Amino acid sequence: MKVLIISGDYPVFLEWFYSMNPEISTRTYAEQLNVRRQSLYGGAAFYAANLQAAGHEAWDVRINDEVMQLTWAREHNMGVLRGSSSAQRRARAVLNHLRPIADKYAPRHLKPMLRPIVRRVGGTWLYYEILRAQIQAYKPDIILNQLMEQIKDDFFDSIRPDVRLIVGQIAAPLPRQQTYRNYDLVISSLPNYVDYFRRNGVSSELSRLGFEPSVLEKLGPPGPERYGVTFVGSLSAEHTNRCKLLETVCESTEVDIWGQRFGSLSRSRNIEKRHRGIAWGADMFRILRSSRITINHHIGIAEDYANNMRLYEATGVGTMLLTDAKINLPELFTIDREVVTYSSPEECREKVQYYLAHDREREAIARAGQQRTLAEHTYQHRIQELLEIVDSHVRHPHRQGVRA
Repeated sequence: MKVLIISGDYPVFLEWFYSMNPEISTRTYAEQLNVRRQSLYGGAAFYAANLQAAGHEAWDVRINDEVMQLTWAREHNMGVLRGSSSAQRRARAVLNHLRPIADKYAPRHLKPMLRPIVRRVGGTWLYYEILRAQIQAYKPDIILNQLMEQIKDDFFDSIRPDVRLIVGQIAAPLPRQQTYRNYDLVISSLPNYVDYFRRNGVSSELSRLGFEPSVLEKLGPPGPERYGVTFVGSLSAEHTNRCKLLETVCESTEVDIWGQRFGSLSRSRNIEKRHRGIAWGADMFRILRSSRITINHHIGIAEDYANNMRLYEATGVGTMLLTDAKINLPELFTIDREVVTYSSPEECREKVQYYLAHDREREAIARAGQQRTLAEHTYQHRIQELLEIVDSHVRHPHRQGVRA
């Protein structure tokens, strides 16, 4: 079976990645892909690697990574790079004109926001054309689209005759004005999303996230703990409850905080003071592993359900996870034995203080949590579950239009 995985990266991650690898654009696509995978950021590469380990052909492409996608296009002699219409040529001219202006004159803190806008002005059509060419070149049986919020339904109209199954994957805010009519199946790590799609006539199944054990080998042997309590995650005015949580914990405990900040958090002085920047991939895993406790907090769309990556990333590297209580969490971990939960900012603060003072209990929970994740929550497990879902769906489609 051949699987093409469509994904994308945060623009701010791309800014960081290429600042850390300034010469990468001169390398081949295969070399670029290898460097990107070594960053350990995102799950698409883990899906591809475990599909390959299971005996399938799999590729992961990130359609908004302009450097890699243009390299692929050049190596495959795509005429589209010259523009196949006057509108496309004008769009590309605008792109080439605006990019150096943004790089040269925009204030440094605005560049991560402006560059994606500049790319979008002239580059959206190009993303689709390169993706279309990749689908034609790889000839996948299955497309797994992890970027449902960006790939429009209409795109799949033209490639549907060439693909056996189109699967969407989402646990982000639902895109507006999407009908999902071209998806044979939608998977999500959120049970409430699965229910939503089913209510709207779309076949949907639960497919949880996981941890990649090879991360431990790439990180090397653990060093001494550097941090008492950490939090890694996005912070903005839309994360009111998350900011309140961190403010409460910071009142009595030093918390080292990493993650994207959107706008000013000046009202949260403790958060501003303890914010250490952004941590991606391997750096994030090292921070988690160097923490005695790491705090997890789900975004609002999760509602009453535990689902996010941090559940598995933190436990996978052997750190005690303190996470918000959710109704399905006991299906994943044994509470107070493998992870610890809180139901309010005040309870989170109390448990932080307790487990910082009780090392043996904390270390035992961290070990048990890691054992559970490595035994049940790896990408190898998830890929096996996904293959069973796909096989069942092909043999017993839940709605008309599926290519059996």
